[in-house]
Amino acid sequence: MTTIRIPTPLRPYAGGQSKVAVSGGTVGAALDDLTVQHPDLRQHLFEGNNLRSFVNIYLNKEDVRQLDGQETTINEDDTLMIIPSIAGGN
Repeated sequence: MTTIRIPTPLRPYAGGQSKVAVSGGTVGAALDDLTVQHPDLRQHLFEGNNLRSFVNIYLNKEDVRQLDGQETTINEDDTLMIIPSIAGGN
């Protein structure tokens, strides 16, 4: 199964887990499986059916927006990483 790495700020919504095994043949299907397993994550990742603009998904260290987005094909040995954008400062 594909693994999704969960960033620290989102772990409370994923049962405290840093990694979650998911099924699916595309990034979108894997994210759907993740939010079925952990429904509280959905509101933090999606706005309606679209990935929130400040949520970045990386497939083996490559931004999926530079690939085919949520339609990007994934394999069982792939790792997806959720990287939320961080803003702030003085």
